[in-house]
Amino acid sequence: MSMLTLSRSIAQPAHRTRVGAVLAGGRGFTIVELMIAIGIIALLAVLALTAFGRYRARSQQAEVMMNLRGVFVTELAYYADHKRFSNFSDIGFKMEGSTNRYTYRSEQTTGTGVPTGIIETIAARIGMVTPDNTVFAAASSASSFTVTATANLDNDPTVDQWHVSEIPPDTGAFDVNDVNQ
Repeated sequence: MSMLTLSRSIAQPAHRTRVGAVLAGGRGFTIVELMIAIGIIALLAVLALTAFGRYRARSQQAEVMMNLRGVFVTELAYYADHKRFSNFSDIGFKMEGSTNRYTYRSEQTTGTGVPTGIIETIAARIGMVTPDNTVFAAASSASSFTVTATANLDNDPTVDQWHVSEIPPDTGAFDVNDVNQ
């Protein structure tokens, strides 16, 4: 009887490994189950990347709001001294750093505040230079100014458009919000 027991233990092991269970038709994943899991992971990745892209673009919009507020303060200080508004060079506004994503525009005025029609542009350093704002055009005079900023943050047909004027509620107002469309 001991020989019979010995031969049984050699022929059929008492335990099976996980790999052996899968190969022997035990509990494992079918190809359909694996494909469904991969599909769900891919869908979640696409949703996460889309949300990340919008979050990134919104954070980049903080740049334009801060710069337009800087233009607003500089224009008002220039007006206090010269009784007119003008372009970036005249008022002494300079863009610092090399991460500018927006194209900014302002109009030059004469010493008496008459618009010259000459538009000064501060070009975007990152991304392409975009056309002027289609809602508000850059303009300056003795009594008012409008400075525009445009960018295409996510390379779609919609251009992100902002403006600032001498009216405080318009400080850093967006006209066409590229990010929320």
